[in-house]
Amino acid sequence: MSTLIVAVASMIGFVIAYHTYGRYLATKLFQLTDDEPMPSVTQRDDVDFVPTDRSVVLGHHFTSIAGTGPIVGPALAVFWGWLPALLWVVFGSILVGGVHDLAALVISIRNRGESVGQAAGHLISPRAKLLFLLILAMALSIVLAVFGLVIANIFKLYPESVLSVWTAMPVAVLIGWLVIRQGRQLIVPCLAGLGVLYYTVYVGAYQMPLDLADVLPTGSTYATPVVVWTGLLLAYAFVASVLPVWLLLQPRDFINSLQLVVALVLLVAGLGVAAVSGKADLITAAPAIAKEVPADAPPMFPFLFITIACGACSGFHCMVSSGTTSKQLRSASDAQLVGYGSMLGEGMLAVLVILACCAGVGMGRLDRTVSDGQTVITRHSVAEVPGGSGATDGSAAWRAYYRTGRAAPASVEGAAGVATADAGGWRKQGLDKKLAAFIDGGANFISSLGVPLKMGVAIMAVMVACFAATTLDTATRLQRYVLTELSASAGFKLGTNMYVATGVAVGVALLIAIFAGDSPGKGGLVLWPLFGATNQLLAGLALMVAVFYLARRSRPIAMLAIPMFLMLLTPAWAMTFDLVENWWPARDWVLICFAFAVLGLQLWMVIEGVILWRQHKASV
Repeated sequence: MSTLIVAVASMIGFVIAYHTYGRYLATKLFQLTDDEPMPSVTQRDDVDFVPTDRSVVLGHHFTSIAGTGPIVGPALAVFWGWLPALLWVVFGSILVGGVHDLAALVISIRNRGESVGQAAGHLISPRAKLLFLLILAMALSIVLAVFGLVIANIFKLYPESVLSVWTAMPVAVLIGWLVIRQGRQLIVPCLAGLGVLYYTVYVGAYQMPLDLADVLPTGSTYATPVVVWTGLLLAYAFVASVLPVWLLLQPRDFINSLQLVVALVLLVAGLGVAAVSGKADLITAAPAIAKEVPADAPPMFPFLFITIACGACSGFHCMVSSGTTSKQLRSASDAQLVGYGSMLGEGMLAVLVILACCAGVGMGRLDRTVSDGQTVITRHSVAEVPGGSGATDGSAAWRAYYRTGRAAPASVEGAAGVATADAGGWRKQGLDKKLAAFIDGGANFISSLGVPLKMGVAIMAVMVACFAATTLDTATRLQRYVLTELSASAGFKLGTNMYVATGVAVGVALLIAIFAGDSPGKGGLVLWPLFGATNQLLAGLALMVAVFYLARRSRPIAMLAIPMFLMLLTPAWAMTFDLVENWWPARDWVLICFAFAVLGLQLWMVIEGVILWRQHKASV
C-alpha cells in the first residue's frame, strides 16, 4: 500500500498547490488578466504566432517540456534512495520549477513574445542579452544531441516502438490540414489519430517491429542503428521546425498529450492494483535512503538537484515558455494552467517514474529473447533474479538494475534494458539503460491490469519515444529562434534566414552526436554530464531576469529570489566539483572547455545583474 499512498498523496499535494500557491502567483504577484493584448493576436503570422485554444497549447507545452528529462533524471537519482528524490521532485516542482516556468511565460507574453534572453536585454543590459543567448545556444546544442541519441537508442532496444512514433507524424500533418483548411475542431480528428497510434503500437509489438540491425551491414563504423536513426530524427526535426505550428506541431503534440493521458491512466491504475494486491511495495522494493552507492557516484548534495533536473526544475522550460508557448497563448489568464500546471504535471510524472523504478522494478526483472523471429518478454520473479535467492521482497529485482559493488553475472549484464552500476561505472551507463528501468517497471504495473507484458512494454516505450520526439523538434525550433536572434544582434543577415538557422542547429547537433564521442553515435553521452548542471544554471539565470522584472514593478521578489539563489549555487557547485575531481584529472578537454565556457558566461551575467541591482537600489 505504500506505493499507492505515495502516489495519491503526491497528486493531492500538487492539486492543492495549483489552487493556492499557483493562483497567488498568477493573480497577485504577476496580476494576469483576460483583457491583456497577447502576442499571438497582435503579431499573428499563422506560422509561429497563432492564437490557440488553451487545451491545445497545454498539450503542446506539456509534451514539449516532459521529454526524457523527468524520466532519466529520477530513474538515476534513486541510486541515493527513493525518499530524497521524491521530496525534491514534489517540493521542487511546487516552489521552484512551477514558479520558473510561469515567470518565463509571463515575461514573454508581456514582451511581444520575445524569449527570456531578449527580455534580459531590456531588464538587465544588452550584454546580458548576448550572454543569455549564448548560454541558450550551448544548452540547446546539448539537448538536441542528447535527445536525438535517446530516441535512437529506444528504437534500437525497443523496435516495437518505431512504427507508432513515425506514423504519428503524417497523421498529425493530415489532422492539421483538416483543421485549418476545412475548419474542423481539433479534438475529434485527434481522437481518431489516437486510435491509429494505439493500433500501430499493437502492430509494432506483435506483427511489425522495425529493427535496423536486420538490414544494415554488420561491422560498419557509421552504418549502425543508432547513427542512422539519429540522422533521420534530426532530418525530421529540421522539417518539423520550419513548418507552421498548426500543420504538425500542434496536432502532433495534442495527440501525444492524449496518448500520455491514456498511458498514465493505465500506469496509475496498474500501480493501484499492484499496490492493493501486495505485488508492488515501495518500502520493501528499494531503500528510502541508500546505504550503499556506486563507488564512483558523486555526493548526493548537490548532485541530487542536477541529476533529477527536469523532474523538479529545468532551464529548458524557460525556452519553451518564451519560445513557442507564448506565441500561441490566446489569453493571459491561461498562463497559470499552461505554465504552472504543466510543471506540476511533470512533477507527477517524475513521481510515477520513481515508483516505477523502485516498486515496479521490484515486481520482477524483464528479459527479452528472440524465438522463431518473434520477441519474447519474460519476467523473472524475485527468487529467479541473480543474487535474489531466498529474498522475501523486491529488493533483489531492484538491485539487478541498481547494483552497487558486485560484478553481475554475464546473463544479467547482457540482458537488454538492464542497467548495472558496475558495468562501466555510475557515470558510464548508457542513457537507454536509465530509461529501461522506467519502461520495464511501468510495464510491470500495467501488466497488473491483465495487459500482456509485451504490449505493456510497447506502450511505455512509445510514450517515452513520443515525448522525446516532441522535445526534439521543439528544441530545434527554439534553437532556430536563438540563432536568428544572435545573428540579428551581430548584424549577420544570412543567419536570420529560417532555413539557414535551422540547418546550422541541426548540423551542429549531428556533428556532436556522431563525432564528439569515442565512437560514432556516442557524442551525446560525452555532453550528458553537463546537461543537468547547464540546464539548472539556465533556470537560475531565467529566475534572475524574472527578479528584475518584479523589482522594476515594485512587487515582492522573495518567491523568485530564493529559487534563483538555489539554482545558481547548486549547479555551479556541482559543475565545479566535476571539473576538479573528474574532468581535469582525466584531461577531458571537451567537458573542460564546455564547463569553463558555461561557468564564465554565468559569472559574467551575474556580475551584470549585481551592477544593475546596486544601481536599482541606489535609485529607489
